[in-house]
Amino acid sequence: MKNMTLKNIATACGGRLFGGMEDLEIAGAVMDSRQIEKDYLFFAIKGERVDGHRFIPQVMEKGAACAVCEEAPEKPAGPYILVEDVKKAMQDIAAFYRGELSIPVIGITGSVGKTSTKEFIASVLGEKMNVLKTCGNYNNELGVPLTLFRIRGEHEAAVVEMGINHFGEMHRLSRMAAPDIVVMTNIGDCHLEALGSRAGILKAKSEIFDYLQENGTVIVNGDDDLLRTIDKVHKKTPVTFGKNKNNMCYATDIQKHGLFGTTATIHMLSGNFTVKIPLPGEHMVYNALAAAAVGEALGLSMEEIAAGIAAVKPTEGRSNLIKCDDKVILDDCYNANPVSMCAALDLLAQADTRKVAILGDMFELGENAEDLHGDVGRYAAKLCVDVIVCVGGLSGNMAREAKAVSSKSEVHYYSKKENLLQELERLVKPGDTVLVKASHGMGFAEIVENLKQ
Repeated sequence: MKNMTLKNIATACGGRLFGGMEDLEIAGAVMDSRQIEKDYLFFAIKGERVDGHRFIPQVMEKGAACAVCEEAPEKPAGPYILVEDVKKAMQDIAAFYRGELSIPVIGITGSVGKTSTKEFIASVLGEKMNVLKTCGNYNNELGVPLTLFRIRGEHEAAVVEMGINHFGEMHRLSRMAAPDIVVMTNIGDCHLEALGSRAGILKAKSEIFDYLQENGTVIVNGDDDLLRTIDKVHKKTPVTFGKNKNNMCYATDIQKHGLFGTTATIHMLSGNFTVKIPLPGEHMVYNALAAAAVGEALGLSMEEIAAGIAAVKPTEGRSNLIKCDDKVILDDCYNANPVSMCAALDLLAQADTRKVAILGDMFELGENAEDLHGDVGRYAAKLCVDVIVCVGGLSGNMAREAKAVSSKSEVHYYSKKENLLQELERLVKPGDTVLVKASHGMGFAEIVENLKQ
C-alpha cells in the first residue's frame, strides 16, 4: 500500500510505535482477525461483545505487520502502535492513505437507493476501468475506512457508499473519502429520529461537500424537491439527473417490462442512447441516470455507458428477483423506509400473478413512526395486493390501515417473525409472486430462505 509504512501510519494517527520496523510497508488493513494476512495492519477494536485486543497474539502468529491498540500487549510478539482511540486512529489512517491515492473516488449518499446506485456506477465504470466498490453494508464509520484500505495499485477508480443517521457523521466519512465526485440519490423519510426532518437530512448529508475535492463534481437527483435547491458547490453548478427534461441527464420513452426490467432512452450532454435496464422497477431508471452522469464526467463513451448499465447485476436483499420452481420472490429485505417500501410495492403490483407482500417494521422513523407505517399499509391496499402480511410491533399500524382501506386484500398480522414462519406455507401458494421487505434488523433474510426452500 502506497507510503503506508509503520512510521507514516503512526504519525498519521498520532500514535506511538513500539517494536521498530519503521520502514515496513503494510500489505493491507483489517479489524477482523480472521482476515489477517502477512504484513497486514490489525485494528484492535473494542466492540460491544468482543475486544479485538484479545486477538493480537493470534494475528501476530499469522504474520501481521503491526497492531493498532489502546492497551499495550502483555507480551508483544511484534510491533504495535499505541493510541487513545482505535476507531479514531483507523479514520485518521484512512484519511492519510486516501491522500496518497491519485484515482477518482465517487462518494454516494442519499436516503434510498445508495447500494443499487453504487452497483450501476461500478458496472458502468467497469467497462473502462479497474474499479473497487463498497462491499455489503460497509458504508459507516468503520466500513468506509475498511473500503479505502482495499484500494490497491491496480485500481483506477473507487465507488464508496456513505450512510449516516446522525449529524457530524458525514463530516467524518467524507474527511476519509475526500470524493472527487459526489452522487446524491434523494432525500426521503428515514433516520428522522435523529435528523428530525427531510430538511435536517439534507443538511446532514450536505456535510459531504466540505471535503469534496476542489475541482470536484456534484451529481444530484434533479427531480427531488430538496436536492434541486442546491445551487452551487465550490462555485460549480451540480449536474442533475431525472425524468424531467429540465435535467442535464434525463430519460424519455420509458417502457416497463414488469419484473424483467425497463427500457429507456437516456439523454446526456454528449448525446443519447436507448438501453435495457435489467433490474426490475421504474426507480432503477434513476440509478441508471446517475451512473450515466458519472460515466460522462469521467470521459466514458455512450457505448461504454450503455454496456455498463445493461450488464448490472442484482445484489442480495436489494430488489433481487429470485425465480423458484413454484414462485417468484422479490428479495428486498436488506433495508426499508416509507419511500423504498412504496417503490417495492409498485414493483410487486406489476406482477401478473397472485401478489403477496410480506412487510416488516421500518426503524429510525422518529415520533411519526406509527403514522408512516399506517401510510404504507394504506398504499399496499390501494394497489390491491392480494395478500398483505405485516410483521413486528410497529407493523400492527400497517395491518390496521390496510384493512380499513380495502376489503379485497387479505391482511394478516404477526407480532413476531417466528409466528409467521410457522404459517408461511399456508399463506404462500404455488405461482405467487412474493415481496419480502423490512428494515435489516428484522432479519427477513430468514423468510427469503424459507420461501426458497
